[in-house]
Amino acid sequence: MRRSIIITALLAALALSAHGAGAEGFAAARGARQNAAGGVTAGQARAFNGENGGFAARRGFASDGEGNAVGGSAGAFKGPNGAEGARAGRWSRSADGSANHESGGVYSGANGNAATYGSASRDADGNTTATRSTSANGKNGGSYDGSTTYESGSGVSHSGTCTDSSGNVVNCPSR
Repeated sequence: MRRSIIITALLAALALSAHGAGAEGFAAARGARQNAAGGVTAGQARAFNGENGGFAARRGFASDGEGNAVGGSAGAFKGPNGAEGARAGRWSRSADGSANHESGGVYSGANGNAATYGSASRDADGNTTATRSTSANGKNGGSYDGSTTYESGSGVSHSGTCTDSSGNVVNCPSR
């Protein structure tokens, strides 16, 4: 699942990487309609392409009229100096109150790169679990790898490791 979200985000970023080949401009579209399941299907998309980069984003959802719904979104950008990034996510909600969400994103630029992935779920009784993992690499070789988890009744826990350009574990900077 994590891999499919990050791959979707990367594909969106690659679609923007050829921004110099296309025309400059802005486009947007949106719509909604009743669907055969008795609910609504809706979505929107926006994109911009210019000499300094561009972006594309889309989102949508569908419901069934019974209290169930699914949705998702994705977006990507490319900046004037080669920076690029993308994110994608999806969610679902069931009539019994349970819900799920997952998302991921990637960034790459002159100062380094980063990737993050997270998910959260809630059962029908309201019990929630969530995780988020993030890794980043700086332009000078330092790196960060961290994970945060939450569970109803237990609270939040976090672990993270920072390394210098030689791969030695170092103290992570504080805010």
